[in-house]
Amino acid sequence: MREIDALTIEQAIRDLCIEANLFLTDDVKDAVHQAAANETGLLACEIMHDLEANIKAAEQYRLPVCQDTGMAVVFAEVGQDVHIFGGLLSEAVNRGVARGYLEGLLRCSVVKDPLRRVNTNNNTPAILHITLVQGDKIKLTVAPKGFGSENMSRIHMFTPAARYEDIVEFIADTARSAGSNACPPMVLGVGIGGDFELSALLAKRALCRPLDISNPDTYYEKMEADALNAVNSLNIGPQGFGGKVTALKVAIETYPTHIAGLPVAVNVGCHVTRHASKTL
Repeated sequence: MREIDALTIEQAIRDLCIEANLFLTDDVKDAVHQAAANETGLLACEIMHDLEANIKAAEQYRLPVCQDTGMAVVFAEVGQDVHIFGGLLSEAVNRGVARGYLEGLLRCSVVKDPLRRVNTNNNTPAILHITLVQGDKIKLTVAPKGFGSENMSRIHMFTPAARYEDIVEFIADTARSAGSNACPPMVLGVGIGGDFELSALLAKRALCRPLDISNPDTYYEKMEADALNAVNSLNIGPQGFGGKVTALKVAIETYPTHIAGLPVAVNVGCHVTRHASKTL
């Protein structure tokens, strides 16, 4: 049994909150760069180059890549041979988020109650998803989620009679409805299967998959490509001003489901779909 101090988890979460908000992963930067190269319209090209310049400026000046530094979504994959001492995992995560947002001078956007809108002033509590896995390590992923894109997300409970084409159209229609509100080019995480809440979680997890990796199942790899083509044919383009690239990626995750249902969730991410990970 390996022991990990809760303070170690707190420090890691603190660092990941800052890292995710300042530095995009290489796969996202490469996708933005490729999108800029693919655009042919003058305005679309200018906007894509501005987005690239913004990413570089955030790195150079150590400033948030987006002013909406998001609600902290944390995925913790906890090895079953790990013993956490010195406090609860959830408390360590929230202390780390608070430190990351305050010490990193990141905007605090979380309110204590959904209707009585009083800011918590430290961006806690986080949204914490814990998975028990084999081994004696803990993998932490922090994915700050801005709500310009989050608000555009959708879920639909299809019947089993739904066709492949119906799901592709639902994904495209979600992008169509989002329009410029999601700060395109978007990244669309799609969850298919499970039940109501699991499909949404699958969609959120899909946003953390590197953009240069497709679904390993060739059936869903094709659906990802078909949905991406359908979205990019909408001509919404960068920031909604028209263009070839409305989305950088459609990423699909699946899970077994009930014989009477077919849940499909689309979690919309903007062009700065952020996440950073560390294994302890």
